[in-house]
Amino acid sequence: MCVGLSAKVVKVNKDTMIVDAGGARRKVSAALLNDLRPGDYVMVHAGSAISKITDDDADESASLWESYK
Repeated sequence: MCVGLSAKVVKVNKDTMIVDAGGARRKVSAALLNDLRPGDYVMVHAGSAISKITDDDADESASLWESYK
């Protein structure tokens, strides 16, 4: 099973970005996506942002994650 984490974009550089995933900030690849801005939400898998998601998607993902802890 593959697991992706939802994360909020904090800073965008050319092909990398800093994201906040539950309070942990990480540098991830942004090479697969276009037009990302701080405040956007993305799904991150294996060090790469793989899709842009909505605020509601991020909230649902965080809620599901919390229910498994």
